[in-house]
Amino acid sequence: MKIITKAIGSGGLGTNKFINEEILKRFGNNILNSLRDASIINSNNKLVVSTDSFTIYPEFFPGSDIGKLAIYGTCNDITVSGGVPKYITFSVVLPDGYKWEKMEKILDSAKCAIDELGVKVVTGDTKVIDGVNAPIINTTGLGELRDDLNDYTRIKVGDKIIFTSDIARHSVAVLLARGELGFDGGIISDCCNLYEVIKDLDYKRISFCRDATRGGVAAVLNEITSKIDFGFYLDENKIPIKEDVKYFCEMVGMDPLQMANEGVAVIIVDAKYADEALKIIKEKDNGKNASIVGEVVNEKKVLLKTSIGGERVIDIPSGELLPRIC
Repeated sequence: MKIITKAIGSGGLGTNKFINEEILKRFGNNILNSLRDASIINSNNKLVVSTDSFTIYPEFFPGSDIGKLAIYGTCNDITVSGGVPKYITFSVVLPDGYKWEKMEKILDSAKCAIDELGVKVVTGDTKVIDGVNAPIINTTGLGELRDDLNDYTRIKVGDKIIFTSDIARHSVAVLLARGELGFDGGIISDCCNLYEVIKDLDYKRISFCRDATRGGVAAVLNEITSKIDFGFYLDENKIPIKEDVKYFCEMVGMDPLQMANEGVAVIIVDAKYADEALKIIKEKDNGKNASIVGEVVNEKKVLLKTSIGGERVIDIPSGELLPRIC
């Protein structure tokens, strides 16, 4: 008997298989089949829409919480699709018996993110249920398209790849916040507003953009490769990662390339624009650790030049490395 496992929500192979074999075969259409972070549902009005549901344990973690995560997460999907977030829905499922002050803290945090982005909450819903110990939040965002940044046909050999911040920090922050390992590394989640990071870029010179959440940068790059005739070549020495995060990953045997982020965009840009784009990104508080990490190559795989001079293929995650990170 088949059962549901967390791998379906991992952002890796399990997610892709579930979407293609169960969702698209039932609901597929010319809009949904493109599997964008946010769908363009009316090209004349340039309306972009995205939805997401958020469940994370613990709901409060260093640097953020489920309230901000829900707002930033959906608005970031609008952003990396080339849109400007304008409106958002906010629906929350609360556990019966949940502490009122925790609920207030989550709502206040969400409001801070909403005010920062300048979006309006236009509708929502509230439910209280048994059987859960933390809130679940669903948000749907609507935005105005500036330029389509999810058009695979714009990607070409020689384009450069930029990570807008250091990787794997969100996953590590959440795992340490659970206290299951018996120590606190003082690592803060990267959860942030990506529109502020990329809004001043020349969108016409961006070939593609995607935020690296579930499955990390490995999942993003492999997903893109599956849609095009090209691949990617990365330099491990140029990938931004904080030393404490790198040490933690080595200690527990996790691959930081496959770990979730909540404030990292993978941006593919024209080679002649790469240095200028990097300079603009690094001027932002949440972009100061950005780096050009590699380029598009004429080989259909994701390949990493290691720090010791070897090479290895970067695969898409096949399971759930860290449950409930978004």
